[in-house]
Order: sequence, then structure tokens, then C-alpha cells
Amino acid sequence: MKQPFINVEEKIDRFVGRRTKTPDALAMAGSTKADAIAWQKAFGGIPRGVYRFKTHEEADEWLWRMMTRPKS
Repeated sequence: MKQPFINVEEKIDRFVGRRTKTPDALAMAGSTKADAIAWQKAFGGIPRGVYRFKTHEEADEWLWRMMTRPKS
């Protein structure tokens, strides 16, 4: 039985599909309004209104406490 001839140096001109990188689920680059709503539903939402903080760190700490608080 003859072995099939395979030309290793031959360039393939057509592609059926291309592989893409797996998207980062937590990246904000491709974030949409639907994603923001889904995050709010997952964490139970945050209180609405205007809140004033002295530092960004204080605001971030408050936001995480509000998002991770037990649902009532």
C-alpha cells in the first residue's frame, strides 16, 4: 500500500473558522448595559440616591458592603 503524499510546505489558502481567545468574563472592556443589569440582579442591587465620601477607598468599601450584604 502506498503512503499518501503530503506536502508540508504547501500554503493553505482557506480557513473554515478561526480560533479566538476566550473572553475575560470580568473584563469591563466589552461591558454592556445588559451586563450591568445582570450584575445588579446577581448582587441584589445597591441603594439608590446620592452618597458623599471623603475618599475613593471609603466609597469602594461602602459599595462592596452594599453589594455583598444579605438580601432581605
